[in-house]
Formats: sequence, structure tokens, C-alpha cells
Amino acid sequence: MFKPLPLYIGLRYTRAKRRNHFISFISLTSMLGIALGVMALITVLSVMNGFEKELRLRMLGMAPHIMVFTAGDKGLQEWRNLATYIKAHHPEVTGLAPYVQGQAMLSHYDSIQGIMFQGIDPQWESQISEVQTKLKSGSLDALQEDSFNILIGKELALSLGVSVGDKITLVVPQASVTPVGVLPRMKRMTVAGIFEVGMHEFDSNLALMHIADAAKLLRLSQGYVHGLNIKISEMFAAPQVSHAMVQSLPVGLYIQDWTYRHANFFRAIKMEKTVMFIILSLIVSVAAFNIISTLVMVVTDKEADIAILRTLGATPNSIMSIFMVQGTIIGVVGSVLGLIGGISLALNLETLIPALEATFQVQFLDASVYYISDVPSDLHWDDVARIAILSLLLSFLATLYPAWRAARTQPADALRYE
Repeated sequence: MFKPLPLYIGLRYTRAKRRNHFISFISLTSMLGIALGVMALITVLSVMNGFEKELRLRMLGMAPHIMVFTAGDKGLQEWRNLATYIKAHHPEVTGLAPYVQGQAMLSHYDSIQGIMFQGIDPQWESQISEVQTKLKSGSLDALQEDSFNILIGKELALSLGVSVGDKITLVVPQASVTPVGVLPRMKRMTVAGIFEVGMHEFDSNLALMHIADAAKLLRLSQGYVHGLNIKISEMFAAPQVSHAMVQSLPVGLYIQDWTYRHANFFRAIKMEKTVMFIILSLIVSVAAFNIISTLVMVVTDKEADIAILRTLGATPNSIMSIFMVQGTIIGVVGSVLGLIGGISLALNLETLIPALEATFQVQFLDASVYYISDVPSDLHWDDVARIAILSLLLSFLATLYPAWRAARTQPADALRYE
């Protein structure tokens, strides 16, 4: 079977027992360092992907994929015709619901909290929102026209000190002219339910009521809404679908998708992932530097062998290839071990963490402190590919200098004292 000479000798050097056990120890350390770095990179990025996915699903369980709305406070009247048109011309749309929203303050005795309230139609809202499944107490059906019932988040309820059935006062920052002067608009509301999304943005700042009640508080004309919330089949296609809607909808309507409205949030997560990737890549870099140390000592140890090969006709390029093969094998073996360990750990992390918590009677993420108490993992194969390429590239680059030094060995100088 044909084997190129540099590959054959490089493999022999890799398998051979070394007279200098310290060199073998450094080779093993380099291999394990690369494996550890690759495994850590895959696991950490998978966990960060898992948290991002969990947050995205929680956020989009309450927030729409796309919003269509009008500018100003006048609102949108022919929203039913618009909903029919959007469904007919955009098959990606799976659900729509009208909304009315505004800012207000909720007060209960001495407690006051600023909120964003949203008027919804319970019959339409189930098409785009998971609010019914997020309710800890109460029911979405309690939101009836003229009932002035309200659903609030768990953190907001704790802040105000209220529970289902309690009365709270909603103050809208729009003045009403009365015989005694200009007064803020106020309405007594009944807490009909408490929901928990697991995100501060919703649990402490959002309140839901019937769309007709919200329209009355904001003095919208009968039948008017602020816009439509839209859900599509593939959330990541929201920018493309919203762009297509812009081209087909009437002038005067505005469109925003979730990637635009929450851009800063997901941009911050992406930045954290990038920084973490760079930091953990340093582990692989340190292991690659160990490959340099290993090969430099191997070259020094094998100077006589290099000289003999040169006298037998081996070219400098062949000598360089021998040690590049040897160093690359260390990197490949370390990378493969790291990939196997990292992928296995990332795929089984959601089972492993609860087992560790049960064994040691600890909880890594306390549910009373953190919104997400489990450790989610979402393995992305493109991340695995990037990590593998980085590891192999660093391992290969680490072989260049020692191999170049080996190629410059002069046979006469190396054999002078043999």
C-alpha cells in the first residue's frame, strides 16, 4: 500500500515510545488541552443558544411576530377587511388579532406602578398569543366588554399587593375636563387573573383588558383599533414577510417585526456569545502553543535522525512535512475527542443537570431568583463546525515554526558529535 514518506515517518514518530518521557507528557497535555477547549466551547455555546431560544419563545409567546399599525391616536377602522386581505395574500400568516394599547399607572392603596396596558379581543387573541396557558389564576374569558376586568403579571401583582378579585385604580395620562377643573382619567378595575411569562418585561409592566374597555379609556371612536398583531408560521421569516407586506398594504400603515422591536436584546445576546467564543478559544490557543513546545523538543531530540534522512536524500520540504504531520495528528486527535465529549454533553445536559442536582441536593439556578431555573441546551451544528475548523487550524499553524526549524537542520552539524 502506497504511503508518502513524510506521512509514514510522521506516523511512526507519533506511535513510537519516546526516550524523553517529558515530551510524551507535554504531547498528552496538548491533546487533552485541545479536547477540553473544544468540549467547553461546544457546551457553553449550546447552553447560551438554549437560553436564547427559551427567552425568544417566552417573548414571542406574548408578543406578536409582526405588528401592523397606524401613526397617531386616531386608529384603524377597517381592520376586519385588512385582516381578510392579509390572510388572503400572505399564506405565511397563521393568526391575527386586533389590539389597542396605551400607557397608564395602576394604584392600590399606597402602591403605584407605571404599566403598558393592551386591549385584546379574547376570541381573536388565542390565534397569536399563549396568554391562556400563562395564567396562574383567573381566566381569559373574564375579559368581557364593559366588565373592566384586567389581567396583570405576577411581579406586578406582588408589587401592588393584589390578588384575583381585588380592586385597583387605573390612571390614564389623558386629561378630562370637569366642572372642578382638568383631572386625569381614572377607572376602577377588577383583577380577573394573574399570568406569569417568566420575563420581567411582561410580568412587571404589562396589563391586559378587553379591547372595547381599552378603547373607551383612550376615547377611540367605536370600531377603531390601534393595529393588528400577526403571527406567522416561521418566526425567522418575519423580516421577509413584513417587507412583502409593506409592498402590498395601503399607504399610511406601518409594519414592525419582532427582530426590529427587540433588536437590542438579541444583539446583546449575540455579543455575549461572540465574547464567550473568543474567551474560550484561548483554551484551544494555549493547547496549540503546547504543540509548539512539544515539536521543538522533538526536533531537538531527533536531530540525528533528521541529519541521516537528509544524507539519504530527503528534501527540507519532506523533513518539514514529517513534523507537520506529527503536530497535526495531536491536534486532530484532541479535536475529535473534544467534539465527541462536547456533543455528548450538550445533547444530554438537560438530563445530566437535574441528576447532579438530585445527587448533591443543590439547585444551580434557584427558581425564586432566576426566571429560567433549568439549564437549557440547544446544539447548533454550525457552531460545532466553526469550533472544529478553529481547533484544526490552530493546531496546524502551531506546527509550522518547529517544522521549519527541523527543515533547516544541517546534517554536518547534527552528526558532528555522534
